[in-house]
Amino acid sequence: MRSKASLVLIIVLGLTVAACGGKKGVKDGEEEGVSTSALDDGSGSMGSALGAAGDLAAQNKVYFEYDSAAVTDESRVLIEAHAQNLMDNPGLNVVLEGHADERGTREYNLALGERRALAVQEILVAYGVGRDRLQTISYGEERPESLEHNESSWSLNRRVVILR
Repeated sequence: MRSKASLVLIIVLGLTVAACGGKKGVKDGEEEGVSTSALDDGSGSMGSALGAAGDLAAQNKVYFEYDSAAVTDESRVLIEAHAQNLMDNPGLNVVLEGHADERGTREYNLALGERRALAVQEILVAYGVGRDRLQTISYGEERPESLEHNESSWSLNRRVVILR
């Protein structure tokens, strides 16, 4: 059973690499892709690198479109991988931090960050992760990843961070 779960995780992350590998940077409306260098162990095989829990933890950001809490198909693949990791590690709990860019009122951005965190939570629950293992919190615009005031920075700030 465990080897089947590992195979599913390898396939899911492999598809993520294939889908996102060609992107050069994050622009408004795009997500940050999974870096193939983070998954490649140098031997041409991604197997051992994918097995390390640290690699999955490093790919812990789900990005969103402007003024949206809808999860894209590409982000869903990453969330599925986290769900599988949580299912394989029943003692592991996570915090889902919702964030927004600086546009909009403080109250609106807190609510948007919460909707984003809840959207990720619902996908994890749909894959079998117990709701009691997931904590959501919204920081709205209070903890930006990038401090610049342009579209590429704002796209980095529209995210949910999955923390162990």
